[in-house]
Amino acid sequence: MLEQTATGNPALSAKGKGSKRKLGPRASQKSKPLFKYGYWWWALPGLLAVLGVHYIATFTGAVYAFTDFSGIGDFNWVGFANFERIFIDEEVSGSIGNTLFLAFGFLILTNIIGLLFALGLNRVLKTRYILRTILFLPVVLASISVSYIWRYIFAPDGALNSLLLALGISDGTYVWLADPTFARVSILIVAVWQNIGMAMVIYLAGLALVPAEMEEAAMLDGAGFMRRFWSITVPMIQPAIAINTTLALTSGLKIFDQVIALTNGGPFGASDTLSTVIYRNTFQYQEYGYGASIALLFSVIIFFAAGLQLFLTRDRGVND
Repeated sequence: MLEQTATGNPALSAKGKGSKRKLGPRASQKSKPLFKYGYWWWALPGLLAVLGVHYIATFTGAVYAFTDFSGIGDFNWVGFANFERIFIDEEVSGSIGNTLFLAFGFLILTNIIGLLFALGLNRVLKTRYILRTILFLPVVLASISVSYIWRYIFAPDGALNSLLLALGISDGTYVWLADPTFARVSILIVAVWQNIGMAMVIYLAGLALVPAEMEEAAMLDGAGFMRRFWSITVPMIQPAIAINTTLALTSGLKIFDQVIALTNGGPFGASDTLSTVIYRNTFQYQEYGYGASIALLFSVIIFFAAGLQLFLTRDRGVND
């Protein structure tokens, strides 16, 4: 009787056939992974490229930092002589101050302005997609090209002096890039202007994860904009803040194109950074060993700055 029922019911018979197919040899073969050892080896070419281009090259440069290598021919081992020279070199000490000024200025301004643009262009404006595109366009341009355009803006007969002359603020002949103070500020302005779009896009991605219902509920409870921002928005976009601050800090420490195009480190080294000092000593003065020692010190500074920044902006869970 049970046998007749099982064979007479199409649903039961189909179920039974399906269960038999799952237990068959072909099904057991299909259930096995395509690659026995997983997919990690797909990343192997990229890992080898990073290892060869970054780490091996950095290690080689670190070896040259302890020599008097001039780029051609033999070299002698000089130990820590290059590093002793760094601490008495006024050019290096001045460039460290400029590097820190640009790095922290870049970090603060790009994040604040980028976040303000992201908040303004998040949900409300109908033209927000066009405005986002316009603000992001400078990011895709070459830094050296953008810097040369701004150089003409800051020129004595450029757009800035023409504007000030039209407003009656100055006589329109001031040489901005020859001013030691404004030379650094001009580099910061150009770097921030070009990278605001990237910070804005990352913050927009973080704001997309903030539930609108949560903000509406807080608004109904009487919470103002600032209260909602600090209590809801900031904790929700913590990963975006960590990414943006890390990128801004490392990029600010490595500003190079803007310095070369705008001031070339002048006037009289007032806008030199560690990057330009490394370039000048290595390729202009042909002191590869000394340039490598400055580069090694610079790499250590970037490493610890990025590590400290990641620790301070980490996503603090319940167990922290």
